[in-house]
Amino acid sequence: MSLTEGWPQAPEPLPRPVVDNHCHLDTRIRGGALIPVDEALDRAAAVGVTRTVQVGCDLESSRWAVEIARQQPSIVAAVAMHPNDAARSDTLEDDLAEIDRLAADPVVRAVGETGLDYFRTGAEGRPAQQYAFRRHIRIAKRHDRTLVIHDRDAHDDVLAVLDDEGVPDRVVMHCFSGDADFARRCLDRGAYLSFAGTVTFKNAEYLRDALRIAPRDRILVETDAPFLTPVPHRGEPNASFLIPHTVRFMAEVLDTDLAGLCEAIDENTDRAFGGHWPERGDIVV
Repeated sequence: MSLTEGWPQAPEPLPRPVVDNHCHLDTRIRGGALIPVDEALDRAAAVGVTRTVQVGCDLESSRWAVEIARQQPSIVAAVAMHPNDAARSDTLEDDLAEIDRLAADPVVRAVGETGLDYFRTGAEGRPAQQYAFRRHIRIAKRHDRTLVIHDRDAHDDVLAVLDDEGVPDRVVMHCFSGDADFARRCLDRGAYLSFAGTVTFKNAEYLRDALRIAPRDRILVETDAPFLTPVPHRGEPNASFLIPHTVRFMAEVLDTDLAGLCEAIDENTDRAFGGHWPERGDIVV
């Protein structure tokens, strides 16, 4: 039996390639199957998702992201302590020192996902989250890496910390979760807005409003796989090969040409993450 049996059927391929700028190839949910990396990348490339940013959330997954990016040219890594993990850590200083060391690796394009999460962590954990967020911002600046921000129920404090520390040259709002007003505030700071499967959800008109006001050169797309699966597969495990559902939906919301949107997303991702890297199937000498 195939290890991917039971996953959703692959959608129609996109007319031009795009990048999944945020996924977790090493993560299972609800005991679900884990697609082997080579198969996951092949399935994604077959529908036009030819490059990937593998994102770490703690030391183990950050180290894994670096190792898999070394093995797979179509993957680049992001490393960080997720805000919830930072709040729980008893060895935060040592953890941050290791993230700093990992961020120096050439396969690492981003520091993240870092930021603030006031949904899962209560008030007692906020000082540790804010401290870790500040340290991640400094690490991103020191190594000239993109800052990938996780923001859940913490919009004002995320921007306050960014303003206080100084906004890095490249910032991505991962799984953008705000309305049009918050989108404008992020865009004013030069951020890219990354839309996940949540933009397809019936109750997410506020996200679609944010998408509509975003300049075309500031829009990215992601899965956050295996989470946040787009309609029509909401509730099932997510994977990069399902991104075409999200991109097609975004093109409909924007009333724009699908191929043109794909091209913009691909070019935006290069700028957002510090330049082009090989696509799946490219020959690397």
